[in-house]
Amino acid sequence: MAKQKERPLSRREARDLDVEIGFLEGLVRRDPAYTDALELLGDNYTTRGRIDDCLKVDEQLRSLRPGDPNVRFNLACTLALAGQADRACAELDQAIDLGYRDFSSMRREPDLAAARKHPDCQRIRERSRRLEKTPKTH
Repeated sequence: MAKQKERPLSRREARDLDVEIGFLEGLVRRDPAYTDALELLGDNYTTRGRIDDCLKVDEQLRSLRPGDPNVRFNLACTLALAGQADRACAELDQAIDLGYRDFSSMRREPDLAAARKHPDCQRIRERSRRLEKTPKTH
């Protein structure tokens, strides 16, 4: 899921988003394991350009749901946005290990643009292509 907005926020959108962020921060303070609120909060932080705050949220989600491939994929996106391509690639590998298979989204995800330049990304692309060719078994 792309976390970045395509266009700048209007003042009203920014204000509304800040109100929502404040509300979600309050929920998370009261219940640090409220994963639905954490996911929304992380997305909102990214929309506001608060990548470091989003990174903290995504790392908290990883500790709460370590086996969730989508959490690992979202963390990889945030790490790439934070300029940590090596860690982003490691999280993409973990996402795949845990069952992430939306490879077309992975290839198109704008948040991963910086990570695509990392040497490990080539290996991940090759791995994803091999897995796409592997028949699904149920």
